[in-house]
Amino acid sequence: MDENYDVIVLGTGLTECVLSGLLSVDGKKVLHIDKQDFYGGELASLNLLQLYSKFKPSSQKPETIQGRDRDWCVDLIPKFLMANGELANILVHTDVTKYMEFKQIGGSYVYRGGRISKVPSNEVEALKSLLMGIFEKRRMKRFLEFVAAYDDEVASTHQGLDLDKNTMNEVFTHFGLERGTKDFIGHAMALWANDDYLSEVARPTYERILLYVQSVAKYGKSPYIYPLYGLGELPQGFARLSAIYGGTYMLDTPIEEVFYDENKKFSGVKTKEGIAKAPIVIADPTYFPDRVKKTGQKVIRAMCIMDHPVPNTHDLDSVQIIIPQNQVGRKNDIYIAVLSDVHCVVPKGYYLAIVSTIVETDTPHVELEPAFKLLGSRLDTLMGLAELYEPQDDGSETSIYLSKSYDASSHFESATDDIKDLYFRVTGKPLILKNRAAEQDLEHPE
Repeated sequence: MDENYDVIVLGTGLTECVLSGLLSVDGKKVLHIDKQDFYGGELASLNLLQLYSKFKPSSQKPETIQGRDRDWCVDLIPKFLMANGELANILVHTDVTKYMEFKQIGGSYVYRGGRISKVPSNEVEALKSLLMGIFEKRRMKRFLEFVAAYDDEVASTHQGLDLDKNTMNEVFTHFGLERGTKDFIGHAMALWANDDYLSEVARPTYERILLYVQSVAKYGKSPYIYPLYGLGELPQGFARLSAIYGGTYMLDTPIEEVFYDENKKFSGVKTKEGIAKAPIVIADPTYFPDRVKKTGQKVIRAMCIMDHPVPNTHDLDSVQIIIPQNQVGRKNDIYIAVLSDVHCVVPKGYYLAIVSTIVETDTPHVELEPAFKLLGSRLDTLMGLAELYEPQDDGSETSIYLSKSYDASSHFESATDDIKDLYFRVTGKPLILKNRAAEQDLEHPE
């Protein structure tokens, strides 16, 4: 395999696979290598045997957990897709939707005052919601009407506010919204993990709320969709796309040596198959540990296996629950993603709840207690801690372009920002997605 390529990609996480697919479609000759023997990197979905050997190697799985190993597909990193989000747009743009099926998530819930309430998905639910009193509902309605009507070009829609100058707190104050409502909008709709956004300019929050509302409008019940058989399907879909356009994939292939030219720029790699040369490499942080830095944050994730739906969620087959930080005296929100057999990730009769948050103390497992209380009885819980990494530089001097670790957020919008940023740094041009209004629906997830 002594060959020349346009780009070498190391690692088959989602970020790497999307870029590999996009660059292949652009006509680049791509070589894609992973040291592991499965797709997905940090974003893999594991069967029961793999899951226990990773998180509880010395203990047996409980007798109460039945089913064939392959009937389990447990995500190492739980995230949903926003139905109208950028990742969904990239899937449609590249036709990767042909290789996978999606299902809606049944509902979105938020924890407040010791209980969970459904985040309203339409006007009727909003009027019935226990999250707000009647007068507050009117104020909230006025706020959402403002968000829907706001047009940069039409001053009369601004109500005297400037999204690039006014802070989000000032916008909330303008509509007279209560603390609890701000919480609900900021954490359950704009999906911020902490309260820093309140003192920042309003535009990013406005854009997030718009995305949430448009995503809910797309299919109803909730703004989220999820691929059948787990998130590990996503990288594989993009791997297939890359292969169709002539990309070469090699799994289970460790890198033996990295080559540089006289200007200290990346020039190639050596593996058991030989030497491959390329002027550019894209990789996840594990391939160049000396070129990344810790962000200072760690994420704890707990996979909870249950034989019942989450109490107080109307027995829905899947939900997202957000526990806003100030409801439980924390700095960061706790996210719970719940899936069942309808997503082909567990056998019938089982439910999978994955809890994640940013670690704040020396006893991270205790930080998840508020979530465990909401879930009720668990057959088993497997926990993992992950350090978050980001590249030390933009890669332009060395031609080594590195992705960031996946954060604790409950969806892929931040990961998609990283993909677009890397695409721009590698190609020098922004990623422009084709607007295919007719094909925007991902095969109508039920």
